[in-house]
Amino acid sequence: MQPLTSKELEYLVDSISNEDLLIKQNAVMAASASNSALKQAGMQMINTHQQHAQMLLNAIAQHQQLAPTQPQSH
Repeated sequence: MQPLTSKELEYLVDSISNEDLLIKQNAVMAASASNSALKQAGMQMINTHQQHAQMLLNAIAQHQQLAPTQPQSH
Protein backbone atom coordinates (compact mmCIF):
# COMPACT_ATOMS: atom_id res chain seq x y z
CA MET A 1 0.00 0.00 0.00
CA GLN A 2 1.35 3.41 -0.95
CA PRO A 3 0.89 6.63 1.03
CA LEU A 4 -1.96 8.85 -0.06
CA THR A 5 -1.07 11.85 -2.17
CA SER A 6 -1.94 15.33 -0.98
CA LYS A 7 -4.64 15.45 -3.68
CA GLU A 8 -6.17 12.22 -2.36
CA LEU A 9 -6.07 13.53 1.22
CA GLU A 10 -7.80 16.74 0.10
CA TYR A 11 -10.47 14.64 -1.61
CA LEU A 12 -11.02 12.59 1.57
CA VAL A 13 -11.27 15.74 3.72
CA ASP A 14 -13.78 17.27 1.27
CA SER A 15 -15.77 14.04 1.27
CA ILE A 16 -15.88 13.95 5.07
CA SER A 17 -17.04 17.57 5.08
CA ASN A 18 -19.78 16.70 2.57
CA GLU A 19 -20.92 13.74 4.67
CA ASP A 20 -21.06 16.01 7.73
CA LEU A 21 -23.22 18.50 5.84
CA LEU A 22 -25.58 15.71 4.72
CA ILE A 23 -25.84 14.48 8.32
CA LYS A 24 -26.80 17.97 9.48
CA GLN A 25 -29.30 18.50 6.67
CA ASN A 26 -31.00 15.17 7.36
CA ALA A 27 -31.09 15.93 11.08
CA VAL A 28 -32.94 19.19 10.39
CA MET A 29 -35.34 17.39 8.06
CA ALA A 30 -35.97 14.58 10.56
CA ALA A 31 -36.51 17.03 13.40
CA SER A 32 -38.95 19.18 11.46
CA ALA A 33 -40.87 16.45 9.61
CA SER A 34 -44.41 15.90 10.77
CA ASN A 35 -44.67 12.68 8.77
CA SER A 36 -43.22 9.69 10.66
CA ALA A 37 -42.04 8.06 7.42
CA LEU A 38 -40.00 11.18 6.59
CA LYS A 39 -38.56 11.25 10.11
CA GLN A 40 -37.54 7.61 9.78
CA ALA A 41 -36.02 8.19 6.32
CA GLY A 42 -34.03 11.13 7.68
CA MET A 43 -32.73 9.06 10.58
CA GLN A 44 -31.73 6.25 8.21
CA MET A 45 -29.87 8.73 6.01
CA ILE A 46 -28.09 10.11 9.07
CA ASN A 47 -26.88 6.60 9.91
CA THR A 48 -25.80 5.99 6.32
CA HIS A 49 -23.79 9.23 6.13
CA GLN A 50 -22.23 8.58 9.56
CA GLN A 51 -21.06 5.20 8.24
CA HIS A 52 -19.65 6.84 5.12
CA ALA A 53 -17.76 9.41 7.21
CA GLN A 54 -16.37 6.67 9.44
CA MET A 55 -15.18 4.68 6.41
CA LEU A 56 -13.39 7.75 5.10
CA LEU A 57 -11.75 8.35 8.50
CA ASN A 58 -10.71 4.70 8.59
CA ALA A 59 -9.08 5.07 5.16
CA ILE A 60 -7.07 8.02 6.44
CA ALA A 61 -6.08 6.10 9.59
CA GLN A 62 -4.90 3.10 7.57
CA HIS A 63 -2.63 5.32 5.50
CA GLN A 64 -1.44 7.48 8.39
CA GLN A 65 1.30 5.01 9.31
CA LEU A 66 2.61 5.19 5.74
CA ALA A 67 2.79 8.98 5.67
CA PRO A 68 6.27 10.46 5.67
CA THR A 69 7.28 12.03 8.96
CA GLN A 70 9.47 14.65 7.26
CA PRO A 71 8.60 16.98 4.38
CA GLN A 72 9.52 15.45 1.05
CA SER A 73 11.82 17.37 -1.29
CA HIS A 74 11.13 17.22 -5.00
